[in-house]
Amino acid sequence: MAYLGNVPARSFISFERQVFTIVNSQTAYTLSHSVTNENDIRLVVNNVVQEPGSGKAYTATGTTLTLSAALTNGTDEMYCVFLGRAVGTVNAPAGSVGTSQLAADAVTNAKIADDAISDEQLDPTVITGQTAETSIATDDLILLSDTSASGALKKMTRANFVSGVGGTNTPAFQASLTNSLSISDGTTTDIVFNSELYDVGSCYNNSTGVFTVPSGEAGKYLFGVNVLFTDGNGNVSDMLLYAHTTISSSGDQSQIARAESTSNGTTFTQRNLGMTFTLNLSVGDVVKIQAYADTNNGSATGVGTGGTPGKTIFYGYKIIE
Repeated sequence: MAYLGNVPARSFISFERQVFTIVNSQTAYTLSHSVTNENDIRLVVNNVVQEPGSGKAYTATGTTLTLSAALTNGTDEMYCVFLGRAVGTVNAPAGSVGTSQLAADAVTNAKIADDAISDEQLDPTVITGQTAETSIATDDLILLSDTSASGALKKMTRANFVSGVGGTNTPAFQASLTNSLSISDGTTTDIVFNSELYDVGSCYNNSTGVFTVPSGEAGKYLFGVNVLFTDGNGNVSDMLLYAHTTISSSGDQSQIARAESTSNGTTFTQRNLGMTFTLNLSVGDVVKIQAYADTNNGSATGVGTGGTPGKTIFYGYKIIE
């Protein structure tokens, strides 16, 4: 027989069955479902299928089943099957469903067990075949596997992603000297860079010239310093810069960096001396700068400011690892 649309299913159908309690001398019984006539049910008495119809074994209409002869309780058994009423489907045998029985996109994510698909079953061109994006929209989503949640997949927006990537070079500071300083001949003097250009993390004290590692910020740091030595009479000769650190656990002060300029007798009106260095510091460790100068005539050497922000500066910041 030809059909318009899908062919009606004929396999794996289970029809509803009703078992009756026999009542002696009774020929009328009530059906659990209404029927048009007796041909809508198959009646079985004592495992023998009965013939339907008027003048035959039984008739039926609505919910009334009428027998042509009464049965005996305890001796006879009777049940019927509703031929037009399916109550469910029977599972198909294992291995009986092939790809031709599946409609396109019929399998949803909910039907796929966790870890059911492995790497070799994935087509890498799903990713490699895509065009690389040169920009990301604010509401674009990025899919991640959360290792702290047993690999659960989570989505992030661009704002989420950027906020969780990289880091900042903080604590960080830069300070300059705004008041000229005098260094006595042949002496070492602390340089207090008194004007802060910035101080992120409150790590530098511009009244003492000391950088201190804040709580929770132990790690590697980069420092830089430049000092402008001056003398209006042209007496600048030998110069030294020292970086000192005081280790918080012992209180011992130690020199950790040094820059030197020796003129071998030649003098200058002014001269710059600078250095950069890195340190691995603990919380509470401090760093400060000292300068030494020597002249040919025993006079003092000045340390100049050299404008804004100045040529005599001290800076540092934590290195991102």
